[in-house]
Amino acid sequence: MNKKPFTIHFVITGGTIDSYYDGSKDTAIPNKESIIPTFIGTLKLYNDTEFTTVCMKDSRELKPEDLKNILKTIEKSPHTKIIVTHGTYTMPDTARFLKGNLKRKDQTIVLTASAIPINGFAPSDGPFSLGYAIAQLENLNPGVYVAMHGKVFSPEEIIKVMSEARFVSIFQK
Repeated sequence: MNKKPFTIHFVITGGTIDSYYDGSKDTAIPNKESIIPTFIGTLKLYNDTEFTTVCMKDSRELKPEDLKNILKTIEKSPHTKIIVTHGTYTMPDTARFLKGNLKRKDQTIVLTASAIPINGFAPSDGPFSLGYAIAQLENLNPGVYVAMHGKVFSPEEIIKVMSEARFVSIFQK
């Protein structure tokens, strides 16, 4: 299986995946600058990478203007393979927003996140989330997807079950 290499464009928005734990606030706080480029650089990927930071926010703090900036960044990207790092709380909403507003139909966009920050925690689900999203880019058709917990979801089906701290499909029995 020899597929043509492609550039992966990472669109960074913050979230727990790109946060640190603040004991005085007893919560994860988004980093001032993303650690995603440094982390991805350690992986020695065969693909070229590009990184654009749209914002560094807890996803509950994303405003309509932030969503428009994420959309604009994706629309203007010269690349067709996009990973959006995001917070878990509103990731399904952002996926639905992107699907409903994207004019381009040639891009494969995968949103991913983690419940535990990558930096300073072992184990963190962040490295797996990123690796799984990267792996899925090669085989998914153009469209918007969410990759979490070793599964790919469509924006229409995904919900976060807070009591289980995981994502599920509304179509599963």
